[in-house]
Amino acid sequence: MTTAITNIATLVTNNPELGEGPLGQIKDAALVLEGDRVAWVGPSARTPAADTSHDAQGAAVIPGFVDSHSHLLFAGDRTAEFNARMGGRAYSAGGIRTTVAATRAATDADLEANLTRYLAEALRQGTTTFETKSGYGLTTQDEARALRVAAAHTDEVTYLGAHIVSPDFAEDPAGYVELVTGEMLDACAPHARWIDVFCEKGAFDGDQARAILTAGKARGLHPRIHANQLSYGPGVQLAVELDAASADHCTHLTDADVDALAHSDTVATLLPGAEFSTRAEWPDARRLLDAGATVALSTDCNPGSSFTSSVPFCIALAVRDMGMTPDEALWSATAGGARALRRTDIGHLAPGARADLTLLAAPSHVHLAYRPGVPLVDEVWRRGVRVN
Repeated sequence: MTTAITNIATLVTNNPELGEGPLGQIKDAALVLEGDRVAWVGPSARTPAADTSHDAQGAAVIPGFVDSHSHLLFAGDRTAEFNARMGGRAYSAGGIRTTVAATRAATDADLEANLTRYLAEALRQGTTTFETKSGYGLTTQDEARALRVAAAHTDEVTYLGAHIVSPDFAEDPAGYVELVTGEMLDACAPHARWIDVFCEKGAFDGDQARAILTAGKARGLHPRIHANQLSYGPGVQLAVELDAASADHCTHLTDADVDALAHSDTVATLLPGAEFSTRAEWPDARRLLDAGATVALSTDCNPGSSFTSSVPFCIALAVRDMGMTPDEALWSATAGGARALRRTDIGHLAPGARADLTLLAAPSHVHLAYRPGVPLVDEVWRRGVRVN
């Protein structure tokens, strides 16, 4: 079955060979879907015959957003912490312990209900691929069950037993690293594709992070890393050393960090929702882009420091406060996210790509930043099927 989507004001393909500029934009465009794949893109006047057709009614069509960093396996609420922070209390990673307690007390059904609710919320806002992590259980049983729940809903599952040192091991961090790289890893590896670690003061230092990620690689999990969010540190350099798919946050970077990212395959994933929610210093996307680093944008959706599932909101923040152009921000939230997941089938709309696309109630993707906060996502198609 083929479907032609016609009357597209602007189609963003993310393939410069198919249209204008780095985004490969085609004006007055159409595309044809065959099953779960894109079969053809081009000018409306040359649309090939298809079994069915769908009128985009002058919408802009963009690739579905690829949210490559989220923490959706949790229970509980941290409204009080946010309220206190907005009243002037500084942010630190310690609030994670509140969520750990609630998550341990939750049933599997509770965790899955939360997960599916936030996934549906994200889908309505144009996200068609998402990564999510464990990290709020911090026991072998709780980390493994979180990953089992996640794996039923996405292929992009990340083992984050090394989110913080478990409260149970407060006096024995070395013992917790041993657990994370041993028994817990054995239980979690079958359910995950990735391994992550929060390399930061108050969490895990460079040597601990290296041991954790190296152990994960030995079990077939590919590394990604929370790096340089709250302070300067070894996270980015370690990410590049270990060929991590992404170094996430990248707020405090030395010139050497920027250079290392620019000359590696490690994507710098920026998470502006965290800076917004914690009133922290913004990452300097312009510095990374000008150096030649690959940048992704993601939500970091989590209950403590970035409780948003909206990629359009993060795009608006990146344009307003991080030095990105609307074109760069859209690319980073689609093709950049795909790079951060080392995927070639998503994040673009060239023939052969997975048919994940979003129709905007606007003639151009620029409206995502131009009209912040407005619900511009009109339709979402995932694997060739309209889902919203």
